[in-house]
Amino acid sequence: MTKTMHIEGMMCGHCEATVKKALEALPEVTSAEVSHEAGTAVVTLSSEVADDVLKKTVEEKDYKVTAIDYESYGGSMGSGAACSRWRRVV
Repeated sequence: MTKTMHIEGMMCGHCEATVKKALEALPEVTSAEVSHEAGTAVVTLSSEVADDVLKKTVEEKDYKVTAIDYESYGGSMGSGAACSRWRRVV
């Protein structure tokens, strides 16, 4: 599962590194690709983690999470599996 977090307040590469390090410290997070230019963090998860946990993790670093988009695949990737996408405004 992938979640894209929309984050306000990141201004530079240091901000990106701070958010990336915080998110990747969570055991469920496989990786986090953070962009201050896009204002996003694309988080790849090994297992489900509550949005509130992700939001709290970022906001403890003094950034504001405004929304979280989800992308989930049914079945295996590349097998024509169904993909679902949705957004939760937080």
